[in-house]
Amino acid sequence: MRLNYYPETDSLYIDLSSKPSKESVEISEGIVLDYDNDGHITGIDIDNASHKIDLNEIILNKVPSQIQSISA
Repeated sequence: MRLNYYPETDSLYIDLSSKPSKESVEISEGIVLDYDNDGHITGIDIDNASHKIDLNEIILNKVPSQIQSISA
């Protein structure tokens, strides 16, 4: 999983899978879910992210994976 924030558009994209998306569905204003060919969610796009979520802190609780931080 990857969290990608784009300050120029104030959007956050949460990549859940490396599979390409086939379909996108807006489930709420500015929140779009991307699906693969099998109907599984591949990503979540959040427009105007800084107004909808707190981008200052990310907490991972009991996530069984390696954490990598990339800063711009």
